[in-house]
Amino acid sequence: MKRASIKDIARIAEVSVATVSYVLNKKEGSRISEATKKKILEVAKNINYTPNKIAKSLKMSKSKLIGLIVADISNDFYSNIARSIEDEAMKLGYTLLIGSSDENPEKFRKLTELFSEQQVDGMIIAPVVDSDEAIKRLISEEYPIVTIDRYLKNVSLPGVMINNSEISEFICDHLVKKGFDEIIYVGYDTQLPHLLDRQDGFDKKIAASGVSVKRLLIGIHNITEQVHTQLKENLNLKKKTAIYFSSNKLGIAGLRYLNDNNIKVPKDVSVIAFDETEAYHLFPTEVSFVQQPLIDMAKESVKLLDSQINNYLPDGKRVTFHAKFMERNSV
Repeated sequence: MKRASIKDIARIAEVSVATVSYVLNKKEGSRISEATKKKILEVAKNINYTPNKIAKSLKMSKSKLIGLIVADISNDFYSNIARSIEDEAMKLGYTLLIGSSDENPEKFRKLTELFSEQQVDGMIIAPVVDSDEAIKRLISEEYPIVTIDRYLKNVSLPGVMINNSEISEFICDHLVKKGFDEIIYVGYDTQLPHLLDRQDGFDKKIAASGVSVKRLLIGIHNITEQVHTQLKENLNLKKKTAIYFSSNKLGIAGLRYLNDNNIKVPKDVSVIAFDETEAYHLFPTEVSFVQQPLIDMAKESVKLLDSQINNYLPDGKRVTFHAKFMERNSV
């Protein structure tokens, strides 16, 4: 007969693996209700759970594992920052476990539970839409967590981000001063606060400029197809036009459309995109882009998490770094 595990208890009791671990190991300070504790202990008794003494002995000390959940590992931004986080973690003696949620809240939740089961000491996460409940559950268990790149408005956590609104204001102002007849903002149809900050910064500056503007909002699936369709319908080459792509994936999709349709940059249209990516180098013109300080962000996220692991404090301190505009030949 298969030996009963903590995962079995969590499934039957309908709680997370981390919650079961806290209750069975009688950890102090967690905010788990008495009813939940009672339910877990009853399930453990009913399925004849007996703890693995070797695993328990290991659990009494730190595992020196940390988990990283990125939104999309295929995105150059996340793959590059994951490498930097791994380097910084190793300097402090941690081994990094990496998972990609693919912008899916259910996959995000399962990754948090998997990492809990693997006894990671803490997690660095890029939240996705509708991931609030999974994160709040970890907070209720006083699990060390740090956000990177993103944040959630209704969840207070330490984290690392950039000045999204301010850098978009700067980009918009830069384009306005260039005297374009029309500026096209290509962003996401999303509720993620950091992307809304990016759009709000652009909107704030363009509203006061008097320049004609179009806002193209793209869903997170079938990005290339959507960008191509929207540009085909909205790009007017008779006007002096600039396009601001608010992410590298949007930028790559847009540049591909321009290239496929023999639209020259910057002769026919000017372009600025967010984040550096190797794909930009495949295009004939060097692309102007917004550069995020990935190494600094990685260092700070690991520093914050290590601090939480060694001295858990339920605060929402966020560290904001300043992105830079790297002007090339596309404007």
